[in-house]
Amino acid sequence: MTEKLYYADSHIWEFTARVTACSQGKKGFLVELDRTAFFPEGGGQPADTGFIGEAAVWDVHERDGRILHHTHTALEPGTEYECRLDREQRLRRMQNHSGEHVVSGLVHAMYGFENVGFHMGEDCMTIDFSGELDEEQLAEVEKRANETVRANLPVNCFFPEGEELERLEYRSKLELTENVRIVEIGGVDRCACCAPHVARTGEIGMIKLIEHSRHRGGVRVTLVCGMDALDYANQLQSGVFAVSRLLSAKRHETAKAVERLLAEQAKNKERSDRLGMELAALKAAAFGETHGNICVFDQVLDEVALRELVNLLSEKCGGFAAAFSGNDQEGYRYIIGSRTKNLRELSKEINQGIGGKGGGSPEMLQGRATKTAQDIKFFISGMDV
Repeated sequence: MTEKLYYADSHIWEFTARVTACSQGKKGFLVELDRTAFFPEGGGQPADTGFIGEAAVWDVHERDGRILHHTHTALEPGTEYECRLDREQRLRRMQNHSGEHVVSGLVHAMYGFENVGFHMGEDCMTIDFSGELDEEQLAEVEKRANETVRANLPVNCFFPEGEELERLEYRSKLELTENVRIVEIGGVDRCACCAPHVARTGEIGMIKLIEHSRHRGGVRVTLVCGMDALDYANQLQSGVFAVSRLLSAKRHETAKAVERLLAEQAKNKERSDRLGMELAALKAAAFGETHGNICVFDQVLDEVALRELVNLLSEKCGGFAAAFSGNDQEGYRYIIGSRTKNLRELSKEINQGIGGKGGGSPEMLQGRATKTAQDIKFFISGMDV
């Protein structure tokens, strides 16, 4: 059996180990060592990566009690190698995982909800709780979680057996009876977990709850801890600085500046919509009455105003009125309307003629056309309806 150094000390980054076996795997080689600090995937925490000698370890799994290190390079059984973990990766994962235990323990103690789902991603974590929590409750959880970090409480990991295990109350998603590893964080949390953790809560760093949403009758909380929380804060800060510069506003006043900008934008849109409708009326007024079809191309009107133009032109023609917006290179969107013809019955013929795709009601069609403006005009003007 491989000696699990990550249980003896979660802060071992470099060690020496002897290769006991090396076999061909599906994607490279499976290497076994007499001792290892590489944590295999488990408990919601991904596997460590690093090097055995010069061979990169890109994944680690435990299978039937054997710890298999995945490498692209074969290693010589019986040979001793210098091994090293990706220290920054392991530290960040321990910060996040221990932070998750703190948050889950507090939610359980404060509200009685269980952690029913946990996922650790590259940039953040999610926890699914069995009951709903609102903004105010989560803010209190976050505050108390960071107070736990500040208290620098001890994190104790151990394997209780027999009567000791039976007496212990601890969180667990599964019914466990043997080889149960307990992670105990001061008086905040006690949980069954197989992953490496920090030695004291001060090592976790800041715990930041980013967002939450309802999920399967409970709540899903997204959070970051430690250096990942610092990265997140820096990203937010960069965004605020950029918005501050763009709006010529003080950094702490960007929200008010955005509100003013949105209000101005809404006012401009209202004015633009009104002008669009007026322009549609002016364009329609320029056309005379006809027994045939009307075809117009426009690059200014939005979809609402373009529909209004079609409605006005439909009153002036005996066939149908068609308005197109776009260009020959990228194609055109179209709106076609009629007061006298059943456009649903004509849609197939019209789409074939303009290289189009779309449909609608007997009174109006909408879609896209791929033929050139010249070809579209020629077809519509010559179509006998």
